[in-house]
Amino acid sequence: MVEEDLDKALVARALGGDLDAFGELVERYQRPVFNIVYRMIGNYDEAGDLSQQVFLKAFQHLSSYDHERKFFSWIYRIAMNESINHLNGRRQFDSLDPETAVVAESVLDRLQTVERDSDIHEAVLELSESHRSVVVLRHFAHCSYKETADLLEIPEKTVKSRLFEARQVLRQKLMAKGYAS
Repeated sequence: MVEEDLDKALVARALGGDLDAFGELVERYQRPVFNIVYRMIGNYDEAGDLSQQVFLKAFQHLSSYDHERKFFSWIYRIAMNESINHLNGRRQFDSLDPETAVVAESVLDRLQTVERDSDIHEAVLELSESHRSVVVLRHFAHCSYKETADLLEIPEKTVKSRLFEARQVLRQKLMAKGYAS
């Protein structure tokens, strides 16, 4: 069974009262949803809580899911909206989680990698919401240009334009921190 068909079958079962079916959807998408939320808000603990809210909201509004679209797109749209709402309510960014998991050969390599990842994450968090959302969806969620456009409900051409602009801003920010282009 194709993943999209499996998702639609699980949604139908969940709408019929099968809570285990919704549990399967949560298992399938909990990691990608968490990653999107974390990349958008930059706080590990808050991302866990917000991810749970995303699934709660999805469960509450499951009847509004359009079976013509991918479930993946629908849940990601909820995650993006909840992240943006959270950021608008918070109005300031917390520092990044210093316990970034990194595999490295030496302590120095590990520290340099953590610092670089932190700098990149910080630079992404400093982007405008419209630029950040295309960067997160394209580079961290690995969505295609079309999927990103569908999720954000903007033309594909706008996705490409925003992504180009965001990359320019990121390049400048990282060069200012001493990273080569």
